[in-house]
Amino acid sequence: MKGNVLILAGGGPAPGINTVISSVAKVFLRDGYKVIGLHDGYKNLFTENPSTVEIDFEMADIFFSMGGSVLRMSRYKPADLEFKPDFFIKNNIKLLVTIGGDDTASTANRISKFLVERKIPIQNIHVPKTIDNDLPLPEGQPTFGYQSAKQEGVRIGRTIYEDARTSANWFVVSAMGREAGHLAFGIGAACHYPMIIIPEMFNKTKLTLDKITKLIISSIIKRKILGIPYGCAIVSEGVFHFMSDEDIESSGIQFTYDEHGHPELGTVSKAHIYNMLLQIKLKQLGINLKSRPVEMGYELRCIAPTAYDLMYCSFLGIGVKTLFDKGLTGCVVTSDPSGDIHPLFLKDVEDSKGKVRTRMVRMDSQKAKMVFDDSLQYLYPEDMAEAKKYLKNPEEYQFRKILNWD
Repeated sequence: MKGNVLILAGGGPAPGINTVISSVAKVFLRDGYKVIGLHDGYKNLFTENPSTVEIDFEMADIFFSMGGSVLRMSRYKPADLEFKPDFFIKNNIKLLVTIGGDDTASTANRISKFLVERKIPIQNIHVPKTIDNDLPLPEGQPTFGYQSAKQEGVRIGRTIYEDARTSANWFVVSAMGREAGHLAFGIGAACHYPMIIIPEMFNKTKLTLDKITKLIISSIIKRKILGIPYGCAIVSEGVFHFMSDEDIESSGIQFTYDEHGHPELGTVSKAHIYNMLLQIKLKQLGINLKSRPVEMGYELRCIAPTAYDLMYCSFLGIGVKTLFDKGLTGCVVTSDPSGDIHPLFLKDVEDSKGKVRTRMVRMDSQKAKMVFDDSLQYLYPEDMAEAKKYLKNPEEYQFRKILNWD
């Protein structure tokens, strides 16, 4: 036996986790290593009796294409003072494989530095997972799970759009995304939604709930002018990341609060907030229109991976062995569009505080310009005469004026 490989998964679920675990296990088992899976992520790593499972080839083969994670996950982030090398030394760990998003990667970065400082010969390789697609991978490379989640989001999104058309209603959809708007952008663009709202749009103005509401109304009135009484707007939950507690509380929604006095957004439907504010504003404007909220997030996380992620995650899992054999540590495994494996070193993508930087939607990209300039439907200056049939001050609802893009 050459030694042991330890695998853990942090953060929330994403399609393809089991594919990565399976691929890592198979390639290391084949080369004479023992593979240990750690339950509950970092929450368990430095405890006295961690909950683990030995992964053999048959087990890895069974869960290869399943959704969810065979290893229980946790969002726990250990403090530096909790770090200790006991588990690694006791179990002859040669490699720590971490699977997760930015928080998991940042913690892996800290653990890697801790091990290096103590001259403990254990490598750490991180596999980039999140449906938010917000890790700073090379251009054109998604985080695994994003494509599968987007595919399921589009399936649901098209059904919602058909419901809107059939019932002559509007739907306000909220899509997951802690800071970045990749998922909302991808789903909305693929579904040809008339309005997509992501935090990156507010690059020239302060992001507020009132402006989000006005953007949706801009699309509603434009569609009315076109004779279309229905539609869908999709809003990234990432917009809340750029608001203060006061901005959020001004919505009028009743929140519970955490131990630090901050509103607990996880207990409230974001779509409900957007839709309620929309209905309040429509009634103030005297516009009779039905709209319904749809929350899109948790139902995307544990689906079985699509063909894209099955192959992509297989490459990433096997790629861990490729980087390990080169003696690399403290890096993220990446697989370019050709399937070639490359390391991305965490030290090269961290900020001054050691946290991995967030990849945002590039508003200067051609695809963003095509969607926001040519695909969405909203009020232009030339629509003002027609818009006055519905709005007393239609200038306030011009898309580009709201965003200060002119």
